[in-house]
Amino acid sequence: MANPYVPHPAVIKEIKTETRDTKTFRLEFLDENVKKAYQFKPGQFNMVGVFGVGEAPFSITSNPDEKGYFEHTIRAVGNVTNTIHKLKEGDILWVRGPYGRPWPIEEAKGKNILIVAGGLGLAPLRPVIYYIANHRDEFGHVEVLYGARTPLDMLYRSEMDEWRKIKDFTLRLTVDMVPEGVEWEHRVGVVTVLFEEMDSRPENTVVMVCGPEIMMHFVVKGLVERGFAKNQIYLSMERRMHCGIGKCGHCQIGSKFVCRDGPVFTFEEVEPLPDKIV
Repeated sequence: MANPYVPHPAVIKEIKTETRDTKTFRLEFLDENVKKAYQFKPGQFNMVGVFGVGEAPFSITSNPDEKGYFEHTIRAVGNVTNTIHKLKEGDILWVRGPYGRPWPIEEAKGKNILIVAGGLGLAPLRPVIYYIANHRDEFGHVEVLYGARTPLDMLYRSEMDEWRKIKDFTLRLTVDMVPEGVEWEHRVGVVTVLFEEMDSRPENTVVMVCGPEIMMHFVVKGLVERGFAKNQIYLSMERRMHCGIGKCGHCQIGSKFVCRDGPVFTFEEVEPLPDKIV
């Protein structure tokens, strides 16, 4: 059995700047056998490390149908992420994974999908959008509600025009504020203001939510008030993960380990936990 603690070297093939503090890194494993065998499901994560600095969990943000590489969208907020941001194409990172419970793609087939994301929370949902685009006939109507601090803090802005071309796909955007001199033609306010104009209804719909915990709290509250059931709302709870495989206990909440039992849970699963998440 392979040792789950042993990472594999991966070379940075491409770096794309998303915002002032966020970049998307495209990686390829150096070992051809590892590269060929690697596959993931939307919502899963890798543990990515820099020797001598540490490692951290990052959602896999690339197209799950494209093999040979994978991507991570990383915000510079601490020692590990700041070090990664200083690396260049051709540098090496150490990766193990994928880990975790993915988004309910199979359960969502034949149903409508509502995606609600805030800030960096769009990153774990980007593979879902890719998957839907590649398997469009397997799903009903798709609606994405996305909010960020400002227009300049929005992820994947260069891809949004392509997303809008997806059949029966609606993208609604909002920001907390618009800096002077920045053009913006969409809503202003927290992401829940988009509930006022969304098309999605509870019937035959799967909801996927990711963002800051306070944002998810109000999103879930608003959805339940609109008739969505607690077991049809899925949340990605990526917090305090340390080992990635449920051994260290850092991410334990009651009987659940976020890294092993999640990071994707239904609201019905997390609501009764002692350490309130949302």
